[in-house]
Amino acid sequence: MADRAEDCEEFREFAAARASQLFRIAYLVCGDWHEAQDLVQTTLAKLFVAWHRMQRTQSPDAYARKVLLNAYLSQRRLKRASETPVADPAEPTAATADDADLRLTLVAALRSLPPRSRAVVVLRYIDDHSIEATAEALGISPAAVKSLNTRGLAQLRDLLGADSESLRH
Repeated sequence: MADRAEDCEEFREFAAARASQLFRIAYLVCGDWHEAQDLVQTTLAKLFVAWHRMQRTQSPDAYARKVLLNAYLSQRRLKRASETPVADPAEPTAATADDADLRLTLVAALRSLPPRSRAVVVLRYIDDHSIEATAEALGISPAAVKSLNTRGLAQLRDLLGADSESLRH
């Protein structure tokens, strides 16, 4: 019984410390505030169930990202035709209007990428993962990560046009 209470407390600490990072990844891969919240809740629920087994086998952070990305990609495969988005939620205000506009432009461009390409670009450039770590998180080969990354960046450059120069500075 004490082990279960200890596991619950460890999980609470992990969830409190990592929820915002998981949300950031979820939001950038799906582009929808509410869907990102749902993905994080799904991820944390799955982690809680497997918490006592998972702690001994691998890094909780890596496992959490893998669960999150698998949930996102699984959702995309299901193609929920019954859900129709009504409106985009307002983005939190930024320091300047130009920065906010640029962020909104980037998020909109990310939304237009195919799900796997979007996941690769977000993990590589937003969450700063290596090719190998990205491949492991998505369950694909490093060569597939490189290919998806190259195509995703090319699509982003095409979509952003002149705005792509602003992102480099």
